[in-house]
Amino acid sequence: MPAATKRQPPRSSTAPAPSALLAWYDRHRRRLPWRAEAGRTADPYHVFLSEIMLQQTTVKAVGPYFTDFLRRWPTVRHLAEAPLEEVLSAWAGLGYYARARNLHACAKAVVARHGGHFPADEAALLDLPGIGPYTAAAISAIAFDLKASPVDGNIERVVSRLYAVDEPLPKSKPRIKALAAALTPERRPGDFAQAMMDLGATICTPRSPACPLCPWMEPCTARAEGDPARYPVKAPKGEKPRREGVAFLIVRADGAVLLRTRPDKGLLAKMTEVPSTPWGARPETPATHAPLAARWRPLPGAVEHVFTHFALTLSVLRADVPARTPAPDGHRWVHPSGFDREALPSVMRKVLAHGRIGEG
Repeated sequence: MPAATKRQPPRSSTAPAPSALLAWYDRHRRRLPWRAEAGRTADPYHVFLSEIMLQQTTVKAVGPYFTDFLRRWPTVRHLAEAPLEEVLSAWAGLGYYARARNLHACAKAVVARHGGHFPADEAALLDLPGIGPYTAAAISAIAFDLKASPVDGNIERVVSRLYAVDEPLPKSKPRIKALAAALTPERRPGDFAQAMMDLGATICTPRSPACPLCPWMEPCTARAEGDPARYPVKAPKGEKPRREGVAFLIVRADGAVLLRTRPDKGLLAKMTEVPSTPWGARPETPATHAPLAARWRPLPGAVEHVFTHFALTLSVLRADVPARTPAPDGHRWVHPSGFDREALPSVMRKVLAHGRIGEG
């Protein structure tokens, strides 16, 4: 008997037409705070700011931050002249705080090297701090309408389904990038990139994609196979390591809380924190790290927070001290009314909420 041959998945004979996607985009484009209206040139600063904010964050979450940043710092020069501490404070709650430091460093470099104007050149953009291949391609295409191919999660999903890319991520990224580049037209590359993003966000969604509404339904190989949600194929994720620590929530009689600024480098650099033990695989003895001597009481439960590379559990000890208690070196007293001026990351806001600080 002849050896059985492996069944090949169905392939469409129709190539994806950029014109079909652009026609769909002209009818269905999303209105976003950072997106220029049809026929208008995008502001490179707006594109830069939104793309940095949108990394690993949702459009819904970014909207208010983008609007607030533009109100505070309407141009890249204004942002460059702002103190980093103010930028970190405005960013607080958006997460992945290295992005805020990179945002500020890049703004300063644009002013110093390019007179406050983003260069209309992908290689020059890549030379700026905090701008990687994706962001450089996005600014080039959207702000300057140059033929460049940014590939975010939405575009990755669209392309992997169009061509049924069965190699798991992240190994398939170079191939997906090459396929996206081959699709990008000479005309309207910026609109095309945004159309791909909108298609992935609204039609070619991770679960239950609305294939009948897609302008590329016919040429889509994954749709022809009958299981588009299978793509992109992802390698199984390992379990994140867990770290533990103890936070010291010290509340003065007038309601002020003892806070400090984290070191200049490392995780949450220069952010404001509630003092704590180091975070490790095993919790360290609290007594050796408490910022001052006090009568401590453990609060019920714990604070759970997930970072990119590990999950954190913080037990919380609370102490109530007299109003005239001095702050130890490197620490400061902050009343809850001043928290909005502090660069408090989400994990520290959780600690404060756990201690019911600022309620009532």
